[in-house]
Amino acid sequence: MTPRIEMLGELKLVGQRMTMSLSANKTRELWQNFMRRRKEIPNTIGTNLYSIQLYDDLYFKTFSPHSTFEKLAAVEVTNFDAVPPEMEAFTMPSGLYAVFLHKGAAATGQASFNYIFSTWFPDSEYSLDNRPHFEVLGEKYKNDDPDSEEEMWIPIK
Repeated sequence: MTPRIEMLGELKLVGQRMTMSLSANKTRELWQNFMRRRKEIPNTIGTNLYSIQLYDDLYFKTFSPHSTFEKLAAVEVTNFDAVPPEMEAFTMPSGLYAVFLHKGAAATGQASFNYIFSTWFPDSEYSLDNRPHFEVLGEKYKNDDPDSEEEMWIPIK
């Protein structure tokens, strides 16, 4: 699993946010709520979906499956002129990312994350940066299908 290193420009996104932890994972609930309403968002760009994780400074230093983080389900937009009620505008900051291609059902994603943080990072010249982590769920994403593909974007410096 070799990543490509990419400089991401700023992105404008609109979506819904929820606080959760790995032990109290509410990802399914978040995405079900968002997908019911995503067609309400005007000015969308493309069809990609973005699953964004926002971790505080200590999340990875004092990791616990009970530590909370924010997760957003979102789509890219041209502007923030008309954000639907109960949704929010979010600006993804620009920065350097290691982009990994995960192949397989969404449930197998944890194995890819384990590889990234336990094997790839220690052997790389990069360190983790404190910016949003996210997955791009594009046209090859099929959720729990073993042929599914998604990109995992990890902020690096």
